[in-house]
Amino acid sequence: MNPFIVKSIGNALNLASLISSNYATKTAINLFASPRKGSYTQDQKKSLSAAYFQELVYDDLNIATYRWVGKNKTVLLAHGWESNASRWDYLLNDFIAQDYNIIALDAPAHGRSGSKRFNAVLYSEFIYRVAQRFKPEVVIGHSVGGMANVFCVHNHELPSVKKMILLGAPAIYKDVFSRYKKMMGFNNRISNSLDAFVLGHFGQPVDYFSAAAFAESIEARGLIIHDEQDDIIPFEDAQLFAHSYKNSELIRTSGLGHGLKDASLTPKIIEFINA
Repeated sequence: MNPFIVKSIGNALNLASLISSNYATKTAINLFASPRKGSYTQDQKKSLSAAYFQELVYDDLNIATYRWVGKNKTVLLAHGWESNASRWDYLLNDFIAQDYNIIALDAPAHGRSGSKRFNAVLYSEFIYRVAQRFKPEVVIGHSVGGMANVFCVHNHELPSVKKMILLGAPAIYKDVFSRYKKMMGFNNRISNSLDAFVLGHFGQPVDYFSAAAFAESIEARGLIIHDEQDDIIPFEDAQLFAHSYKNSELIRTSGLGHGLKDASLTPKIIEFINA
């Protein structure tokens, strides 16, 4: 979105907060949690046409899953914000060649999955429901999909999961929230109300949701891949993960950006999975 439009919306909500803090906060949350992209294009649908489609359910919300059946290790793929399961098409052929049993899902409010709003906690519950059904040995997540995987493995018993791969994943939810507040230019009234909303809705303060801290308790082997020039999630997040996630290794890239959709990484990922 155009930065001028973003600031204009932020200024309008700041003014609205003087009249109704509740209205301004609700609107700010809706903006933060409502993806503008993530629906399937015709080309994206074609990339998933060979997959077996199945819907699971969590809390009356449908979860869209796509499966490429194989006899080797089961690998679960979780995409990031404003994306969908088709984002993995660049590595599917290589994974299929390894005969992996591949499972991809659409996040809440993305693709063909249910919910009108998105957050990493709800996403982690979607992932847990899918993991219960398919029992993956490896979970891979891009961006907030990586964060949601960490939340999931930290909060639930998943003995099948032996390895986790984080691609450009945010380490601290508070930092994501703070970048949103700064981008919008929200005043203290809205900023404090947003923090209060998180506490009321999830029963924990924003500070609690630290994927880096949660990773300390994860026994599954980890592979962290992050680009030095990532302009969405700073490289410092990868360093936080590498410091706290004791059973992990870090691959530093340069020039691949936040998406990390590069064929050069696929052999490294496969090597890690097969080791």
